[in-house]
Amino acid sequence: MRPSDLLLLDEPTNHLDLDACLWLENWLRRYPGTLLFISHDRDFMDRVATHLVHFDQQQLELYTGNYTAFEGQRSERLAQQQAGFERQQARIAEIQRFIDRFKAKATKARQAQSRVKALERMERIAPAHIDSPFSFEFPVSEKVSNPLLSIRNGEAGHGTTPILAGINLTLLPGSRIGLLGPNGAGKSTLMDGLRGEKTLLAGDRTCGEHLAIGYFAQHQLESLDLDASPFLHLQRLSPKASEQSIRNFLGGFDFHGDEALSAIRSFSGGEKARVALAIIAWQRPNLLLLDEPTNHLDLEMRQALTMALQNFEGAIVVVSHDRHLLRNTVDEFWLVNDGRVQEYQGDLEDYERWLADRRKDDSEAPRNNQASASSGAAQASTAEPVGESADDRKARKRAEAALRQKISPYRKRQTSLEKDMDGLQQSLQALEADLANPALYDAEGQARLKELLGKQAEAKRRLENIEAEWLEVSETVESLEAELTG
Repeated sequence: MRPSDLLLLDEPTNHLDLDACLWLENWLRRYPGTLLFISHDRDFMDRVATHLVHFDQQQLELYTGNYTAFEGQRSERLAQQQAGFERQQARIAEIQRFIDRFKAKATKARQAQSRVKALERMERIAPAHIDSPFSFEFPVSEKVSNPLLSIRNGEAGHGTTPILAGINLTLLPGSRIGLLGPNGAGKSTLMDGLRGEKTLLAGDRTCGEHLAIGYFAQHQLESLDLDASPFLHLQRLSPKASEQSIRNFLGGFDFHGDEALSAIRSFSGGEKARVALAIIAWQRPNLLLLDEPTNHLDLEMRQALTMALQNFEGAIVVVSHDRHLLRNTVDEFWLVNDGRVQEYQGDLEDYERWLADRRKDDSEAPRNNQASASSGAAQASTAEPVGESADDRKARKRAEAALRQKISPYRKRQTSLEKDMDGLQQSLQALEADLANPALYDAEGQARLKELLGKQAEAKRRLENIEAEWLEVSETVESLEAELTG
């Protein structure tokens, strides 16, 4: 509300839900002043930033463009840096060989000494270290039930007041669900109900025999033992585990050496979140319930978490404002809205448009009511204004939203088929490289040759079928999009 020329924001999206993040993005893109912000949200940076300042080895590097552009430019710089590093290492080795060979010879001592000084003066190029310090996974429990969890005719809320009714859902191994819904609609209430907390006011909650839940929410950080170390937190869970196995596990979360043995009282919010995630992973769950798991996590840890969730073989239900994580870890969305939980047919872009339409309808309703009350009987003798009426506009928006929902499954299928085609084309390239081996065409290689030719024929057949389906789906998408824009 205070006008400004310069706006400084430090992690503005932490603790915001997805709806608030989208609103803030749109507001900042219209902000007329200068904005300087810190964020670990890739999508937020992509849509708001026009320049990026990278802190690298105590230097500031300015890049033009958003975060995706920075990644591309950074990769090019690292490749050039790595090439320069390798050339320099070859030159250093060459000089060192000369020094080692001739420093004991009087006739060459001066030249050898000059090369020693050249090595000392040389400004060393740092190797391009781009590996993340984080590398971990969520090992799934040895026994898994099918289904893992189901709720029938459920009601969820607080006290005696239901917020959600008619809850009917089943979670199977491999389910990957993202929860969407406006702020206050009941997403966290549903998560607590899935855990079997008191928020499930009615209904039948049935758990599989081997259900093992791993739950993460921000308030859990407050329940950590601040005087215990990350090592001690895991050792309490598994007293018989070896010290080295615990240390190795914590190393994947970037807790090494003394840090693994330090009390977490002095840890940052991000470090405590990593401890909480390590505790969950250590217990080998087969159902992960994650409520805003990326708050306080930096970009590298978010990427590591995304990769760990991609490889997790159990079921996932996640609430997050991190769209990059949602796009890369969930297969379907459930919409929590107006007291109901139902499958959402659209994607995140559809959901953003749905939110915008919803806010617009909410803001127009008071104005329409006011205009209706003030015009009174005069409306009976006054012609309708030229253009679209409010009711017609709402009807059109509903029709467009329905059409977008109709398009969404085809778009998803189109994307899935494109990934399959890319994978098959890569497989065919690898097979062609294998078939170029002359040894295959000797008598000893005939069996292997036959196997490779069979794989090649099968890959080509599958690729043809997928390409045919992709063309059909693409035509459907184009037709529906034309209907939407027309």
